[in-house]
This record gives sequence, C-alpha cells and structure tokens, in this order.
Amino acid sequence: MSTGSSSTSERSRETGASEIRTYKGQERALRAGRLGTTGLLLSVLAASAPLMVVAGVMPTTYGVMGIVGQPLLFVILGVVLMLFSVGYAEMSRHVHNAGAFYAYIARGLGPTAGAGASLVALVAYSAMQVGIYGILGFEISGIFAAYLDITLAWWIPALVAVLVVGALGWLKIDLNAKVLGVLLVVECALVVIFDVAAIADPAKEGLSLQAFNPETLTGAGLGTALCFCIAAFVGFEQAPVYAEETSRPQIVVSRVMFLAVGYASLFLALSAWALSVAAGPGQIVKVAGEQGPGLLFTLTESRLGSTFTDVLHILFVTGMFAALLSFHNVVARYAFAMGREGLLPASFGRTNKTSGAPAAGSLLQSGVSLAIVLAFAFTDDKPAGDPTVPVLHLFTWMGNVGALGVILLMAAASLAVIAFFVRRGAGRAQAGRLVASGIAAVALLGIAFYTVKDFGILVGAGSGSSLNWILPGIIGVALVGGLVYGAVLRSVKPEVHARIGLGNEAFQLEKQATEV
Repeated sequence: MSTGSSSTSERSRETGASEIRTYKGQERALRAGRLGTTGLLLSVLAASAPLMVVAGVMPTTYGVMGIVGQPLLFVILGVVLMLFSVGYAEMSRHVHNAGAFYAYIARGLGPTAGAGASLVALVAYSAMQVGIYGILGFEISGIFAAYLDITLAWWIPALVAVLVVGALGWLKIDLNAKVLGVLLVVECALVVIFDVAAIADPAKEGLSLQAFNPETLTGAGLGTALCFCIAAFVGFEQAPVYAEETSRPQIVVSRVMFLAVGYASLFLALSAWALSVAAGPGQIVKVAGEQGPGLLFTLTESRLGSTFTDVLHILFVTGMFAALLSFHNVVARYAFAMGREGLLPASFGRTNKTSGAPAAGSLLQSGVSLAIVLAFAFTDDKPAGDPTVPVLHLFTWMGNVGALGVILLMAAASLAVIAFFVRRGAGRAQAGRLVASGIAAVALLGIAFYTVKDFGILVGAGSGSSLNWILPGIIGVALVGGLVYGAVLRSVKPEVHARIGLGNEAFQLEKQATEV
C-alpha cells in the first residue's frame, strides 16, 4: 500500500496542487479549481431555462390554472427556497461531494436513506433532461417549417441534440460553462428587454399591481400552480454537485445558491408581472388560455417587431439547449459519485483521462436519452407539427416526474440538515438555520402532496387515467428500490454501505485503515 500511496503523491505533484488528491488516484476524482463563482452561477442558472419558463410555464399557469397572482407566487416560492438554502448552504461547507442531495441525506439521515435518494436523484434529473428534448425538437421543427418551408419530424433534431450534448459531456466543464454562460446572458437580456417594453407600453389597465394582491392566489388551480412554478427554480440546488470542481467550495457553493435563488425569484416575478401588464390583469387568463406558449411572442411582436421576435424564437431553442447541457452534467456527476462509492459499477466512478469529465456517467445519460426519445418517436403517429407527443407527452410527463423527485429531495435534504447538525452537537449553534430548514421542509412536503394529488391536472390526464399514478409512481419505485438496495448493501456489503455519502473522505479512511 505504501507504493500506491507514493505513486499517488508523485502524480499529484506532477498534475498540480489544484487537483483533488485521492487515495484511489486522479482517475477517481473530479478536477478541482475548474469553476469560480461566475462559471458555477451560469451553469446552475442555465438549468432553469428562463425563456422556456417565460414562454411555456407562465402562460400555462395563467391560462390553464387561472392564477392571476403568479408573480406573487414566484416571490413566495423564492422565500421558501431561500429558507431551504440557509441550511443547505451551511451543509455544503461541511460536505463536498458530487452526489450533493444523496450525500447530504446520507450524512444526516443515514446511508440507507442516502441510497434511496441517490436513485431518486438519478431518475428525477434524467427525466427533466429527457423531457426537454421533446419541446426542443418540436420548436426546431417549427422553425424549419416557418422559415425554410421544410417539414421536419420533431425527433430528428431531438436525436441530433442528444448526440451533441453527449459529445460536450466528454469535454471540459470549462467549455460547457462558457457555452452555458453566453446562451444564458443573451437569453435573459432579451427577456428583460421585453419586460421593459411591456411596462413602457401596458394594456388598457395600465401599470396595475393586481398580480401581487394575495387575493389573486385563490382557486382550484393553486396547488398545481405551486408544483408547476417551483420547477422553474430547479437548477440552483445543483451547485453542490460541482463542489469538488470549484475553487474555495466552502465559500463559492453557498454564495452561488443564494445568488441563484435571489436572481431567479426577481427575474421570474418581474417577467410574470410584465406578461400580466402587457395583456392586462383582467384579460391575462383568457388571452393566455387562447394563445398558450405563443403568448410571449405575440406580445413581443406588437411592441418590438418581427425581427426581435424571430431572434427570441432562436434564443428559445438555445436556452433549452443550455438547460440540456446543465442537466446532462448534473446526471453524469451523480452517476460518478454513485460509482465511486459502490452504488453503481466502479467504471462510473472514473473520469475521462483527457478532460477530467465523468465519462461513464455522461454515456449513461446519453444512452437513456436516446432510448426514451426513440421510444416516443416510434409511438408518434401524429402529423408533423402536432405537439401532442413531443410537448404534451414527452416534455410534460417527464418534466413533472422530475419536478416531483426534486421537491421530495429538497424536503428530505432539509430534514437531513437538521439531523446532521444535531448529531454533531451543533444544534444550539445552528438553531436559526435549523428552524429555517424545518419551515422549508414542511412547505416542500406540502407542495409535494399537492403535486401527487393533482398530478392528473399537471399532465393533462383525465380523472380516471392510469397516468395519474403511473407517472408519480416512477419516483415512488425509485425511492423504494433505492431504500431496499441500501438495506441489502448494509447486510451483504457493510463496507460499501458505510461509504455512502462520504465521497473522497472514504478513500482517506481506507488509507488510514491500511496504515494501522
């Protein structure tokens, strides 16, 4: 063992102090110091695809769920997620692991719970990413039809995107961060321009603040609106996934989470308000119901012209592509962390020697995406341009399955934060943070309850449809399967079970054990 340790030390000196040094060698570590605050912030914000939220989520919340107070809803959810981030960020100072959610849950609630969370995270983030391929393919096919007069099936550009995203997954995270950053900045800038134009040229009702009136948060659609809108924030919680690749993770990760939540809450609330001002609070539900995702583009064209609207259509596509890259990176890193700790085959716990990317995890996500897109393509018997399969099925079904999983993970992570610090005897010192985590856990569990209760509304299925239990059941099966797997590991491979959530720390413990 001494020979292995010395060779590892020599390799560490050769590759530089910026890399993570592990007992198992550099191929079992993600390369450190590759992301700063700006790069990490852009990476996590890209997952939320701001333009996709403004053009897709907001019109649906207005038109289908009838919630005029959507801007206020984003403010309330921002507060809930800020409370969640208080404890989650503090946990990130103590635990640096690409497995983020499941690692935190394992350290707070035990390795078996961590095993259950690991599978839920893998399934949830995979579902959210794969769903975006549907709406991306549909939008690109629409652009080909409108501007080039070419009929193109949605699944063709979707499959091309799968291959491109998979290739970028093999490249350095630096490149991905740059790609994500450029796309995100331009996308947000155009939405802000629309917001300013809408406020400068409001509908007949003028600059009304009715959308921020608490009385507008009533009606049967509130529960589903909560579920739908919280998915718009997904991305900020991914910051700890990159902890092993950031400089000064104790500072950068928590800073990025608070910046991401604050920015997303402000940006989404302002944009939702701008839509209501442009259409008029009294008319927004009716107009959104009639135009759906076309609402933003219609309101934009009447104020900023067709050229700006055309550019917005293109940025709608690039924004979704940025989200695909971001989710792909997260899934690959979860798979890497699971492979490194024995929850997946060891090959997943090794990185690409050239780029340092988690290669096997990247291939896994590309393979899953390819299989699901092909499955939906083969079942699509609708004419080109029909949104039923790519948007109403692939995007909506997978997106809401993923959102449910992430909501449950956030709730469990909040409880894990409390358990973690209480067990360490820091409960009194961290009292404020633990109270915030407790409030966040209750709120998130409530949102999860409404998500399951109203899942049929979310996916557009009838009251007696089997989809109402099959789709949320995917997350249930992942959770139960992960818990059973964790229990089996505890009995059959206790050394692997004990390592869940420890990441690189497990290697150091092994090294110490061999030197005794």
